[in-house]
Amino acid sequence: MSELLPTLPENWERCLAVFAHPDDIEYGTASAVARWTAQGKHVTYLLATRGEAGINDIHPDKAGPLREAEERAGAREVGVDVVEFLDHRDGVVEYGPALRRDIVRAIRRHRPEAVVTGAFSARMGGGATNQADHRAVGLAALDAARGDAGNRWIFPELIDEGLEPWGGVRYVFVAGAEDPTHGVDVTGEPLQRGIASLAAHVEYTKGLGMAGAEPGPFLTWLARQAGPALGVEAAVLFDEYCLAFEGTPPWLCE
Repeated sequence: MSELLPTLPENWERCLAVFAHPDDIEYGTASAVARWTAQGKHVTYLLATRGEAGINDIHPDKAGPLREAEERAGAREVGVDVVEFLDHRDGVVEYGPALRRDIVRAIRRHRPEAVVTGAFSARMGGGATNQADHRAVGLAALDAARGDAGNRWIFPELIDEGLEPWGGVRYVFVAGAEDPTHGVDVTGEPLQRGIASLAAHVEYTKGLGMAGAEPGPFLTWLARQAGPALGVEAAVLFDEYCLAFEGTPPWLCE
């Protein structure tokens, strides 16, 4: 029998979830968010786009506000009250200083100890080919948390905005990773709340047509596929990046 994955660290209080599109968080990660908010942790959502290019039959001018509203509704289902959007253009998000600066700005404002983001590899868990916006945002979030947010000489213009450096991000948790290292037990209520979160994206899932799976059966299947890796009924898997430097007490990364 293969060795079980360890559980994701939960010795933190504030988290910033940084993803490309409305609905990205809801395909699994929201169930973990439901667990965390039930513990009293504070989670904030930051979306790079409003997902305006995500519904083929609805013009972006209408799809953007619609998907924003669905994201806010889905966030409420898992205990998240603050949802912010960066207004990068859906489908053509570019990795680079502008995106990193926007994420750093949010990190310095919210001062999280953990950042959750999506996979930035070409392949995701299960072998699916990753989407371009996902890759750009995931890598930018890692870089923003790893070095940019805590360095006053990177994006010094943010100091002029009153945003002092924040080097307190201890972890980056990457969802949908090809080779996950940790997991979160979402058996029971967290999974059910995660399902309700995805179900709030009514128009988006309707727009997927035959490609859109029913939230309940799909997320239940996904979580049960991941559960055995953690030795539980239902789980969400992540790749953990511990940002503790040399000399930092080792318990920070346990």
